[in-house]
Amino acid sequence: MGSEAPLLEVRDLTIALPAGRGGWTRIVEGVSFSIGAGEILGLVGESGSGKSMTALALMGLIDAPGARITGSARYRGQELIGLDRRRMRALRGAEIAMIFQDPMTAMTPVHTIGWQIDEQIRAHRRLSRAGARARTVQLLSEMGVPDPERAAGRYPHQLSGGLRQRAMIAMALSCDPSLLIADEPTTALDVTVQAQILDLLRRLRRDHGSAVLLITHDMGVVAETCDRTMVLYAGTVAERGPTAALFARPAHPYTAGLLDSIPPLRGARPARLPQIAGAPPNPAERPDGCPFQPRCAFGHDACGVRPALVACGAPGDGQAVACVLPSEGRPLPARLA
Repeated sequence: MGSEAPLLEVRDLTIALPAGRGGWTRIVEGVSFSIGAGEILGLVGESGSGKSMTALALMGLIDAPGARITGSARYRGQELIGLDRRRMRALRGAEIAMIFQDPMTAMTPVHTIGWQIDEQIRAHRRLSRAGARARTVQLLSEMGVPDPERAAGRYPHQLSGGLRQRAMIAMALSCDPSLLIADEPTTALDVTVQAQILDLLRRLRRDHGSAVLLITHDMGVVAETCDRTMVLYAGTVAERGPTAALFARPAHPYTAGLLDSIPPLRGARPARLPQIAGAPPNPAERPDGCPFQPRCAFGHDACGVRPALVACGAPGDGQAVACVLPSEGRPLPARLA
């Protein structure tokens, strides 16, 4: 990113839900990151780690009763947290767009694909109905949808999963957003369609200079696509840094465990892939110390205090980890790292 100000800068984002008796449950706690123009940042972690909640907070789409969102998220210097609905609607779709996890449920079933894309275009661009439809057909064609004019007249259930995902991407790109949030855009798609969707995201960066926040649990997708990666665990940042450095030298046992779950490309294939024992903690029962300690094979007394996110790895590369092992000079064993 150089010395340029980041396109999006998030600081200490915390999302809390009412827990009864005046208490609160923190779903996301103290998350900080930035995205530069034209950058692809991967946000990874198991289901329930807070990835989608982080994205929904940025989009102003958390509607849970009593939800409390604190911290800062500045887009081009404008604060998004607490932004009034009218100004958020002006940004949403035009400047910041989102590809939702399941296009079958994200799209309304009672309107055609074309009508839904047309509506977004006309909400943010001064185009006639005919002009909006021409733009819709062009977008569907660019997304590789066969016979795009006919597809525009179909309902979501009449398209395959891959074509629905392409239509969702077409809608997200319809107003040339500067920031695209892609929430599990390749989930439940076969590997061929998955590769095509990832290529579309790279083309978006190349052709439009857009930044992408790519949310996924697939470390292979991250390795192939992302410039930098942030690992979430139990709503907190476990590790972040350049993707190449993080994959080559993971500093957190959780990151190493995620990487170990990928089948090796070279050498003998193991009969059984390693797995991380246990399950993520209930947000209401998160440990006082390191949230990963109950599942960590290297936990010890020092882990009873919540670790701060500190720099690690090569000087100046931006890699940071919330773990005491690197500061203690205890690198991860070779079988993990």
